[in-house]
Amino acid sequence: MTALPPVPAAGSLGEGMLAALAGMPDPAGASFADRFEQDLTERFTSRHAVAVSSGTTALHAALSAVGVGPGDEVLVPALTVVMTAAPLAQLGATAVFVDSEPDTLDLDYDDAVAKVTARTKAIVPVHLWGRMGDPASLRSFAAEHGLAVVEDAAQAAGSSRGGVPAGAVGDAGCFSMKDGKILWSGEGGYVLTDGSALAAHVRAFRSHWLTPPPGGRSQERLAVNGRLAEPLAALAQANLRRFPDLLERRRTQTGYLLQALAGARGLTPLQPAKDEAWNHYAPLLRISLPAPRAFAEHLARQGALSSTGTFRLVPCDTRPMFAASNRTPCRGAAEVLDRYAAAITREAAAWRA
Repeated sequence: MTALPPVPAAGSLGEGMLAALAGMPDPAGASFADRFEQDLTERFTSRHAVAVSSGTTALHAALSAVGVGPGDEVLVPALTVVMTAAPLAQLGATAVFVDSEPDTLDLDYDDAVAKVTARTKAIVPVHLWGRMGDPASLRSFAAEHGLAVVEDAAQAAGSSRGGVPAGAVGDAGCFSMKDGKILWSGEGGYVLTDGSALAAHVRAFRSHWLTPPPGGRSQERLAVNGRLAEPLAALAQANLRRFPDLLERRRTQTGYLLQALAGARGLTPLQPAKDEAWNHYAPLLRISLPAPRAFAEHLARQGALSSTGTFRLVPCDTRPMFAASNRTPCRGAAEVLDRYAAAITREAAAWRA
């Protein structure tokens, strides 16, 4: 196996932070955030980018911008984290959980069709682990049922499918910059969109509606404090400039691990689709050992992080806050989470259920 490449040069990470700090206190300061947004549009060829305080805030603002509100229903994969569905509760809407195909991770569109009602307003595809479903199928389904598409692309910066980048499939793409993401700033997020009105709504929503969209009035509606702090914007901007190197390093890291696991008993990597350019955010393996979730939890105790073992990822429709309103279990999502996790060869060879 080849050695991992060196960490990409930090360059102006510290310089940008110091410059941002030197300009404080400034209640209206946003010069670094403004420049970061401009750089985002150039890097990801989107007409508009809006920087916000987190990936959850990005979803909250974008869902508000497509008109989701009290009484609406929104289709959400059960194969996701609580943070995807939380903004819907804050908007007074209901998350309706949809199953996934265990072998592809894509949405189960038969299940989605069965769950569409007159109240369904939007669909939120989730690119968990950086993996994308088929954009053509998603666009066709959304168009047929008149649904807005707001992507949870928190882990998918740099991924694409069929030539369509993550975040560019529908009305808006929502990204996180939490520490550990490929493009990171400790905390933060951003929304990408080609819609001018949508971007204007998100900008107003992130700042208590102080600067309303064209034709609106300041503070005419309740919103949130979801601005990206200037020091974090400076850090994000510096990392965006070295994004190709950060992306390549993550791809190399994941490739290195998958190569190390080649031949491990009971572990089979889930390969991306032929037209999928995966950012390699996290390795994904099928566990065919007995008691796969127990095995993943065993690995976590050994220090090998995984979604199921470390973070206790379960189908979102089984979480206590959602279970009462989602009575049809999403068995495909449960199967995915019982069969896939990160692992190491030494532990696999020694495991006994």
